Amino acid sequence: MGEPKFRAKQVLKWIFEGGAESFEDMANIPKTLRAKLAKVATVGALEVAARQVSKDGTKKLAYRLSDGQIIESVLMPYSDGRRTACISSQAGCAMGCVFCATGQMGFKRQLSAAEIFEQAYRFSQELQKRGDRLSNVVFMGMGEPLANYKNVMEAVRRINTELGIGARHITISTVGLVPRILRLSQENIQVKLAVSLHAANDRERGALLPVNRRFPLSELMDACREYVDVSGRRMTFEWALIQGENDSAEVASELGRLLRPLKGMCHVNIIPLNPTDGYKGGPSMADAVNQFVEVLAKNGVPATPRIRRGIDIDAGCGQLTAKVSQDEVLGKGLL
Repeated sequence: MGEPKFRAKQVLKWIFEGGAESFEDMANIPKTLRAKLAKVATVGALEVAARQVSKDGTKKLAYRLSDGQIIESVLMPYSDGRRTACISSQAGCAMGCVFCATGQMGFKRQLSAAEIFEQAYRFSQELQKRGDRLSNVVFMGMGEPLANYKNVMEAVRRINTELGIGARHITISTVGLVPRILRLSQENIQVKLAVSLHAANDRERGALLPVNRRFPLSELMDACREYVDVSGRRMTFEWALIQGENDSAEVASELGRLLRPLKGMCHVNIIPLNPTDGYKGGPSMADAVNQFVEVLAKNGVPATPRIRRGIDIDAGCGQLTAKVSQDEVLGKGLL
């Protein structure tokens, strides 16, 4: 390009230290050079397509990939100082969970390790500019992380080493891909595992999560026990409470019996279902949530009711759809 060598150092500094999202952000680079660079390259693998902020402070970014696919990532700030990034591992999802908006859109493609890592990196850079830091990363965005195992694990290691986020502050979620759970148990990195359960018998779980027909609960629970035995790590089970479906005291007792062999080595996260257009079920009421937690406690299974976040901007668990509205592009509700 006929530019002096120091320009390359300036550009790299903007990318790796300045958190530049585009060449236009690079204030000390001549405008003519910025225009040249924009014609032949992009900054990173992700282009911001839209940004939204929830009334509870949750932030959602929609990214356009090089092939036009859209993915979404979420940053959740908590009053105790935690800053958690919820990132995607696939464009779309093939698992077809009936209450999940991502599952309803179908599978598009795997994300590369760079595309996965950059989601966490962008949030980390944004927080650093404000004198804050990213503390946790959860693979609970779009896609089934263990179905993109190699790229997810490469991204995990980069998040750990390059962003300085401890492995125990990184959580990988799965609907229950048994062979990959067993593979993860052998990894020499102390990440957390969360299994989306949502039902305590095969009939009901198969109706909600089609993957249960391939890996029934007996196989899944065997894999979870082996994971705990081999890795020595506690694990989490996720349970979306659906009013009148899986929120009764009887269901809680059934779940308690299912998890009894893992007593002392597991925890259940309880969250009322987040609404999606493609599923008619609704969230459980507060009384049902509290009763469910109490029954689990009586069965020796610790459980924590979680607060739904970002649901007004479709940023809650199961709500990510990669739909970018014209209002979002034009700036309504933007960060």
